[in-house]
Amino acid sequence: MTLLFTASRYMFDLRGKKKHTFGSVDPRDDSDIDILSLRSESRQGIWSEALRLVRDIFLIVVVFILFGVFFVQPVVVEGTSMLPQLHDGERLLVNKLVYYKIQSVSWGHIERGDIVVFWFPNDPDKSYVKRVIGLPGENVEVRNGKVFINGTELKETYLDVEHNQSLPSWPSKKVEEHHYFVMGDNRDNSSDSLLWTRSGKVYLRKGFFSLLETVNDRFSRTRRIR
Repeated sequence: MTLLFTASRYMFDLRGKKKHTFGSVDPRDDSDIDILSLRSESRQGIWSEALRLVRDIFLIVVVFILFGVFFVQPVVVEGTSMLPQLHDGERLLVNKLVYYKIQSVSWGHIERGDIVVFWFPNDPDKSYVKRVIGLPGENVEVRNGKVFINGTELKETYLDVEHNQSLPSWPSKKVEEHHYFVMGDNRDNSSDSLLWTRSGKVYLRKGFFSLLETVNDRFSRTRRIR
């Protein structure tokens, strides 16, 4: 009896269940699905890479421009006033920030012996490269071909005797505040503070650039210095 009841209930459950069927999908029914071909994907990839390349080149150019304007500038030496240290046609990188000063914050100090690039006092369009000899407040004197600072002979091991045989004597003069006395290493052939002060120009004002290093590479745009 129990067995018949169970079998009858099972058959009733089977009849009561709905039959689920799945129809086939016609390929024409998926015409609204956008499928990109491999060619389209490749074209989009090329354009994306090209845009990234243009962006990177633009950023590099901007960085180089800012670097050249505010930090470093290539220059070319003209003349022999700095022999034997610097030669005619030698290329240099000039550090513009080494002596930069913002209010009371200084990034560097001009020291005796520094090789600096500056604008010519009589003609701001000309740049010169010289060595710092006298500092503000010091007395500079040239006697018998020797330079004296506050009465003490300056030891200049960087000079070549061959290029320093006719340096004229010059009476002791005090370097004013915020001014510097500069000279070329080739004293026999150098236009420097000795001549400029005699012509009525009082030394040189602060704002020099220190040399980073010499390089032999070519630069597309350089500033010529003497």
